[in-house]
Amino acid sequence: MPHTQRTSRPSFGIMTAPSQVDYPDILRVWREADAIPEIEHAWLFDHLMPIFGDPNGPTYEGWTLLSALAAHTARMRLGVLVTSNRFRPPAMLARIAATVDVVSGGRLDFGIGAGSRPSHPLARREYEAHGLPFHDAEHAVGSLAEACTVIRRLWTSDEPFDFDGTYVRLTGAYGKPKPVQRPHPPIMIGGRSSATLRVVAEHADLRNIPGGGPVDDLVRRSTLLDKYCAEIGRDPASIVRSIHLPVSYDQPGHTRDAIGEAVDAGFGHVILGLPAPYPTNVARWVADEFIGTTPTYRG
Repeated sequence: MPHTQRTSRPSFGIMTAPSQVDYPDILRVWREADAIPEIEHAWLFDHLMPIFGDPNGPTYEGWTLLSALAAHTARMRLGVLVTSNRFRPPAMLARIAATVDVVSGGRLDFGIGAGSRPSHPLARREYEAHGLPFHDAEHAVGSLAEACTVIRRLWTSDEPFDFDGTYVRLTGAYGKPKPVQRPHPPIMIGGRSSATLRVVAEHADLRNIPGGGPVDDLVRRSTLLDKYCAEIGRDPASIVRSIHLPVSYDQPGHTRDAIGEAVDAGFGHVILGLPAPYPTNVARWVADEFIGTTPTYRG
């Protein structure tokens, strides 16, 4: 079994992909969820163009939308699942995230990852459409590690600094205002490759992986993360294991089974992806249908 050595209830949240949907619909769901204590966190994704449905449909920029939703909610933790490190320079991203943490009153969970795989054609096109370079996997993972270092330092350093990395170079870097949370917002890194898991071991407070595949693979990845933590002398239990699971409105039993498998495998942070259009009172339905029936988990 993965890392945890406790018996407890998992933390549950929702994810509303800001694509092929209108802003008032997302806002409605987040406001509903914010009033339901069983739903502890809420998430958006980070794409610049649709990756499902009508390729010419609407997609909102995730961090801009997150700031608006932070201003309209009061309790839930919130984040982007996960930010593409390919889209924004890390010093700019640190400033954006600090702003959201201030707006939310210290509720940000900072999600970041290497960015979309080159094999995903609908994701690949958003780089060319926005004039963004698309580097290979080695560059993506290496720059992710440097970005995590720089972002944390911008959140915590009281003095300007220079950074001369392989991928990131800064002169006189300084971040203010600082995030509300001290020493900084929790860092969630998403990904499943072994190279990314090494970055997780060094930098993350939470590690997220998409579910839907064989649970044995999820366990193997978690065990590999344990190994990488041991190699650098880090307690594997200090990294919360998070999973994203799609919700089926028509066949909730399938979702319930997937949640049960994830909980049994030691995942203590569960994010339920809600497809649009969102039914009326969908947040209450999620809480009653899935969260209230979930047992404790053992790591």
